[in-house]
Amino acid sequence: MTAHALSSLRHSPQVVTEWINLLCEDLDWNDQGRAYMLLREVLHAVRDYLGVDEVADLSAQLPLLVRGIYFDGWVPSRTPARPRSKADFLERISKPFGNTPLEDPERAAAAVFDVLRQKISEGEFEQVAHAMPKTLRDLWL
Repeated sequence: MTAHALSSLRHSPQVVTEWINLLCEDLDWNDQGRAYMLLREVLHAVRDYLGVDEVADLSAQLPLLVRGIYFDGWVPSRTPARPRSKADFLERISKPFGNTPLEDPERAAAAVFDVLRQKISEGEFEQVAHAMPKTLRDLWL
């Protein structure tokens, strides 16, 4: 293992914590576990709404541990997911919150998209936004 690869591996938990802290700050949340769950659910929903090639392109821009979260449980043969409406997307990211539902699922999804906007290249962000169904683009842009 190269020194750079080892450094990236050691730095990975800090990067995930930074992303979670950005979500907590943006949404005015104090619960990092809830922010992590939101990050995971939105990344999975985005991944499953994209075609396989775009999934790979986005993953190349994600930090190591975030990439692992993104790919966790992925079944490429099931992508892109159907149906792909905005309501389906918001229901999907909301469902795991069960007894403590998201107050504003659109705002929560947009917060994750804002983190992505800050952390990946502008070109990739735009490419992913335009690969999403038209009904979801208003959350991205």
